[in-house]
Amino acid sequence: MVEKLNGMPEAYAEVKGSDQYPEIHGMVYFFDVYGGTIVMAEIYGLPDEESQETGEFFAFHIHEGKDCRGDGKEAFPDAGKHYNPEHKEHPEHAGDLPPLLSTYGAAWNAVYTGRFHPDDVTGRTVIIHKDPDDFHTQPSGNSGEMIACGEIREWALQEMEK
Repeated sequence: MVEKLNGMPEAYAEVKGSDQYPEIHGMVYFFDVYGGTIVMAEIYGLPDEESQETGEFFAFHIHEGKDCRGDGKEAFPDAGKHYNPEHKEHPEHAGDLPPLLSTYGAAWNAVYTGRFHPDDVTGRTVIIHKDPDDFHTQPSGNSGEMIACGEIREWALQEMEK
């Protein structure tokens, strides 16, 4: 699997914070591997001022919506709900991922999941929430407001935009 990470991902999302959290930024990459996906996130500017040394957890999910535009009332209303094509209970949604652990505002995370392939989530969104996921409250783990969002795109499109 590690060898695959040395290559190009199949999809990516450039993550940006909401108007209230403009310092959040980073990338999420999606690699098609062994019947599933490696999701690798590198995020900066997370609001962990109160516990910088020990860090804070932030919920991290794939959402079914297609874009990260705000409407002035909500940060990312078009991000929709968790990606859940099989209509399962939380935390068994296909889009439920382990939380991000920040230290001094930075988080790096990689997880292998068989719940989806990069093609399944391309055109959807990745969301970072203000609070950690409790992994049992329905429908979204009591994870709080959406503080950052990224639209998942094909890697080939990123190469063409250069």
